Amino acid sequence: MPTRQRRGESAGAAPLMRSACAGAAFRPNRLLKQMLVLGLGFATSGLAAAAIAQTPAAPAASPVAQSGPPSPATPRKTPRSGPAKPGDPLAAIDWLATPAPDAGLPGTVLLEPPVAGSARRPEVTVTPLASLVAPIGLVKPASTGLPVDLWRGSNAEALATLLASVPVRKSPAMQSLMFTLLLSETRPPVEGGERLLLARLDRLMDLGAPDPAQALAEQAGPTRSKARFKRWFDATLLTGDEQQACSALQDRPHLAPDYASRIFCAARLGDWPTAALLLEAAHALDLVDSRQLDLLDRFLNPDVFEDAPPLRAPKSPDPLTFRLYETIGERRPTSNLPRAFAAADLRDIAGWKAQLEAAERLTRIGALNPNHLLGLYTERSPAASGGIWDRVAALQRFETALETGSAEAVSKTLPKVWRAMQTAQIETAFADLFADQLARIPLDGQAANLAWRIRLLAPTYETASHSPPPSQGRSAFVAAVAQGVPTQELARNGVEQAIAAAFAADSAAPRKLQRLLDNGQLGESILRAMQLFAQGADGNLGDLTDALATFRAVGLEDTARRAALQLLLLDHR
Repeated sequence: MPTRQRRGESAGAAPLMRSACAGAAFRPNRLLKQMLVLGLGFATSGLAAAAIAQTPAAPAASPVAQSGPPSPATPRKTPRSGPAKPGDPLAAIDWLATPAPDAGLPGTVLLEPPVAGSARRPEVTVTPLASLVAPIGLVKPASTGLPVDLWRGSNAEALATLLASVPVRKSPAMQSLMFTLLLSETRPPVEGGERLLLARLDRLMDLGAPDPAQALAEQAGPTRSKARFKRWFDATLLTGDEQQACSALQDRPHLAPDYASRIFCAARLGDWPTAALLLEAAHALDLVDSRQLDLLDRFLNPDVFEDAPPLRAPKSPDPLTFRLYETIGERRPTSNLPRAFAAADLRDIAGWKAQLEAAERLTRIGALNPNHLLGLYTERSPAASGGIWDRVAALQRFETALETGSAEAVSKTLPKVWRAMQTAQIETAFADLFADQLARIPLDGQAANLAWRIRLLAPTYETASHSPPPSQGRSAFVAAVAQGVPTQELARNGVEQAIAAAFAADSAAPRKLQRLLDNGQLGESILRAMQLFAQGADGNLGDLTDALATFRAVGLEDTARRAALQLLLLDHR
């Protein structure tokens, strides 16, 4: 009977699993695995025992495929570990504690590999925070020879103090090195990078270089902070390029250094109604100093003050005040103002004499290309005599003598023009311009000695050192310095002995600077060596030796030689 047949099948696992799986095809191992993975508990232990009973090798004919009565074989009984104890979890499966039979069972129930073992581990890249900061500078490291991490390891506040205080006025070599440090493309420290950038901009303005300061601020992003914008705005006012800064201020008025700058920029951009409204607000709310209000009144309403007496000139105007005086026709002289104001006299709106004086002043500190000075010197004939006009006339006569190639003409004009350059303290600029041409003129006597000294102040000093004039008394030691091999035997005084000690084979940086070098603080060690050189030039010969030895230790051999040559040859310094 069918009923008995179904009861008989209960001894096997197939009908029970068929019922449990609702007629689906059954694979014992797969179902068990799914139950274990999903954390399902069986309602009875008999179902689990039946599933395990199917794990060994299957018989020749599956019970599902049998059409006759079931086999009389005795079904297996699942051993139990004992009756359930009070407090056992209701979903606990008692047969999990029973060791699985060895015959035919796989080594693990989960056939897939563990997820953690099969997942691909991500590759971790470690990058120092300092390398994520973009370098800032106008000259590539390949051109300056300085590394991009020049300021690594140093405190930004200490660097800013050094940049502001290192004296360079007496040494053209130190001036050149300072500009190299300020303009080289370097990465600021992770902490205090903004402070160092502002110090670089401030020193450029102090040296009379608003054009490089403007370019450096633009590269760094002048609108990223109010302090950056203030320095950028001041630089553009002196270079005559304030249109771009005023446009940026119109879009971001919160960057304005003061209320007067907003009034000036509104008028500069042609928005006169806004400028007038801001000026009235400044009057009503007392937002601007009374003297500057008078100046702004004349700037916005020139017809009203056409017959008014000139305003009293301030002693220390800021760049905006200086430009406002210029726009109302009361331009102030720059000779008694900071060097950065001299750059404003290089524009065509200034007279030729003002341009010449400003060019000499900026060339003296190394802030102007000598070719620019030469162009101004030779622009036209001198308008008068005395002072700067005598220097212009002397240089023009010397240049004419060089063009003729006459040794006699050069011998007559060279001493006069050299005295004129010494008066203006721009000897190195003169040497840069004319050293190569002097080398091609066959001179003798005092003219030959003077020409050789001039050539030693030029970048080609080492070439000149191999052909000293026979009558030059100090030629042996000076030539040895130019070649980098001065000795104590050639030295005749304390300065020369200090220089020779720095170029000795066993010379080294002083201990305090060597510690900085060992720590990778190259930029700070150079700045402190520049401080030592200034003290050495003033008479502290031990500092002079330490400074020159440090320059050589860090690879600034050219700087060391040129600084020593200038100390020996520029007597007035």
